[in-house]
Amino acid sequence: MAAYGDYIRSKFPAIDDELYDYVQGILSGGADDFKDSEEVYEAIGEVLQEVAENKSENDIRHICDHLLLLMRPERAKQLGNGPAKVLNAPVNLASMAANLETNMEEIKSIWVMSRDDGFKVDAKKLEKAEAKLQQKQEKRSQDSVGGKAPAAPRLETATASQVTSKKESKLEDKGSNRAQDIRVENFDVAYGNRVLLTGADLTLAFGRRYGLVGRNGLGKTTLLRMLSSGQLRIPSHISVLHVEQEVVGDDTLALDSVLQCDTVREELLRREREISASINSGCTDPELNSQLTEVYAQLQNIEADKAPARASIILNGLGFTTEMQQRKTREFSGGWRMRLALARALFSRPDLLLLDEPTNMLDIKAIIWLENYLQNWPTTLLVVSHDRNFLDTVPTDILHLHSQRIEAYRGNYEMFEKTKTEKMKNQQREYEAQQQHRAHVQEFIDRFRYNANRASSVQSKIKMLEKLPELKAIEKEVEVVLKFPEVEPLSPPILQLDEVAFCYSPDHLIFTNVNLGANLESRICIVGDNGAGKTTLLKIIMGILTPTRGMRNVHRNLKFGYFSQHHLDQLDMNVSAVEVLQQTYPGKSVEEYRRQLGSFGVTGDMALQTVGSLSGGQKSRVAFARMCMGAPNFLVLDEPTNHLDIESIEALGKAIRKYTGGVILVSHDERLIRMVCKELWVCGGGSVRSVEGGFDEYRRIVERELLEAQAAK
Repeated sequence: MAAYGDYIRSKFPAIDDELYDYVQGILSGGADDFKDSEEVYEAIGEVLQEVAENKSENDIRHICDHLLLLMRPERAKQLGNGPAKVLNAPVNLASMAANLETNMEEIKSIWVMSRDDGFKVDAKKLEKAEAKLQQKQEKRSQDSVGGKAPAAPRLETATASQVTSKKESKLEDKGSNRAQDIRVENFDVAYGNRVLLTGADLTLAFGRRYGLVGRNGLGKTTLLRMLSSGQLRIPSHISVLHVEQEVVGDDTLALDSVLQCDTVREELLRREREISASINSGCTDPELNSQLTEVYAQLQNIEADKAPARASIILNGLGFTTEMQQRKTREFSGGWRMRLALARALFSRPDLLLLDEPTNMLDIKAIIWLENYLQNWPTTLLVVSHDRNFLDTVPTDILHLHSQRIEAYRGNYEMFEKTKTEKMKNQQREYEAQQQHRAHVQEFIDRFRYNANRASSVQSKIKMLEKLPELKAIEKEVEVVLKFPEVEPLSPPILQLDEVAFCYSPDHLIFTNVNLGANLESRICIVGDNGAGKTTLLKIIMGILTPTRGMRNVHRNLKFGYFSQHHLDQLDMNVSAVEVLQQTYPGKSVEEYRRQLGSFGVTGDMALQTVGSLSGGQKSRVAFARMCMGAPNFLVLDEPTNHLDIESIEALGKAIRKYTGGVILVSHDERLIRMVCKELWVCGGGSVRSVEGGFDEYRRIVERELLEAQAAK
């Protein structure tokens, strides 16, 4: 087992532990289960393909050959090429019939692919592999403890079908399509058995900035992934970059990591080094001097000498100091590597930039800088965000994903809300007017149906009703409601920090001389740059960390509810939401768990789904429900808006205002801060201070600092 385990690690260094354990579970003890390498490929090949870097299907098959050789040397001669693959995604036949001519050649314009957001696996093959793994796990459990083995996690598959026009297909085949606008027409997207989009259209005009909005779980992130991976077809000459994965940590300097994105510049510099080395070594070829002159001219044309300064400005705006820019990427945490990935994307300027919740990883200063930077973005931008202020500042257009389709609106989010509200009112008025007209006509028909003198009029009215367009009543989205528990009042003092200081080491002081207090009426927001000590302060408040100096005094009946910014990592993805509460607070009825989940919008079948199949926002609601199951009287919330949609953030703000206990939160969401906070604590410069004037004053301070930094550059 160790031999092929090490072999898998060597061939797929980027494979995560969960996938590695899954593959190991299928292969371990399974030599007798695999007749040839094709069965090995059927079991794990497509899983490995998803985590492979620059490996083709043939490469994966060769790896499966070698794995079989390691398990069954005597069967190595039985390795085969395997059967032909077939498409397993749905084909939109109705759209084919409506849009294509009867010529058989037109069938070639149908483009169908399937995608798995985690990894791509055929359903029948997966079922077979899971059955084998289940048998092995049950056998092991019977041999040891005799308990029931946990089932392998179910892998949901996202699929897409798309119809492309004959004209676009011919242009693409000839390589003569140079359009900069992107049109994805008449496409369907499903995730597992759930349809996300049907007959949808998406048009992205070059140079415009689009904000994609919609409720959690409707498929916004899935849509971005399908665009970036080619599951939804766009012109091949358009470069697409999706900021989703953090930069891999290695010995590359942060600044160099960004500069390497400019592949044209990197290639010219490589050629310049090679030619110069040849000349310096004594080569007298006259062509070398002319080649070097040409390379210098090209470097000058692309302003290669200005690239380091441009990269440094982007990194500085995202919070990287001059010293940090010279550090190796492996020295940064995951959050900072995500910032590096964003910096690389901004520097490379693809034709289509896809951003998914870019403000999640940023502090308020970096968000303000990013808002200003993206307002001058030269190509096409499609961004998913829950930050109302960001959506009011950056997008020129809003794309609203709802009811399995996408509607486009001109303007920012504020204009979108006004336009959508007015549009819904007009549609409702039109629907009600038609219903009244139908009722009036139907009354005439019913009254004179058997009157021979009015027979022609009745028939005319019936035909008129049949020709009326079918209008539907406006489906109002269900309002999101979050409800925190009622708490008993406590007599002050509740919470007090006196002359508190904290340092992780003598040369790593976080803050000193902190004198702050809170009560059950407190609505305090802590702001400051990343690394300034916001989360450290929260942990001192809750008693998780002990102050280096000073005193922390709390009421003996104070009970904290802590929502961590890494709450998703603390949820078991393989159990249902009900089981998550059951694990933390055992002994209660299922109805009580479901009632608690319902208080945070996790209702119906959603409460019985595995947590891993829920969207980020739905997982956050499960975490809220678990936090409040213990009836805390003081909430400590660290970045609670991450992964929540706009409606859920509004509901969170309302719930905090109604809550009768105390609240301290760390947040970068300007709208939430303005909704709930009565007091602002600012971390930075080795201290924590309360700011008079609230968020408006803090924003003025930040904007002034950004202007000063820009002037210094």
